[in-house]
Amino acid sequence: MTTILPMLRPALLVGVPSALRPPPPPGEEPQLWEVPPRAFAPAARALADEVLDPAERERAARIRHPEDQDVYVAAHVALRMLLGVQLGVDAREIVLGRRPCPGCGDPHGRPCVSGDAVHFSLSYTRGRALLAFAAVPVGVDIEPAPAPATVVHVSSALHPRERAELAELPKAERADAFCRIWVRKEAYFKGLGIGLARGLQRDWLGADPAGSLQPDGWRIHDVKVGDGLSAAVAVAADATASDGGR
Repeated sequence: MTTILPMLRPALLVGVPSALRPPPPPGEEPQLWEVPPRAFAPAARALADEVLDPAERERAARIRHPEDQDVYVAAHVALRMLLGVQLGVDAREIVLGRRPCPGCGDPHGRPCVSGDAVHFSLSYTRGRALLAFAAVPVGVDIEPAPAPATVVHVSSALHPRERAELAELPKAERADAFCRIWVRKEAYFKGLGIGLARGLQRDWLGADPAGSLQPDGWRIHDVKVGDGLSAAVAVAADATASDGGR
């Protein structure tokens, strides 16, 4: 199955060189992979029955739109294959679990493998998926630029300084700036393992295209993906990362 790994491609942090290697030690950058579903989907579909677990196969079967189903299957097959390479086991042997939620303690926090031998995160949208791997907690997000009505509706829930940043921009630039804020927050929240329950207004990560503000104990970088998409990755400073001061 490793023969189809070249169909995947490394993604680049904005301003930071990427390297293809096993999970880096704390303090180094994450390993990022783009999954091009259109190219990878045929191979992924052929492997799905033997690589995905029953819950993933059931969820894939419930997705009605063929393109969305292809993205889901491609992303999850790629995740398991790359985890297999990272862990030195067959992709069919990967067992995924969930860490406790930092907010309520229930098992719906960050996805994990036994012993946290490698930390990982997955995000996808129609036409593209992005995977991140690291030796410490990590979160990744990829999104298309939203419609202007979405920006107006959701911006009111952001941090006050982020709302001010957006208000100062020309209307034509607000959707891209909002999307930068959104993917930075989603990546950070995924890394924490708490999701949007943390609240969009709590953290000021900023809309500056030059880079994100850095929460205590975390590093957040934008990711080069192009094609009208925005993406970001959040990496903890160490393996004992907390929920960011909750």
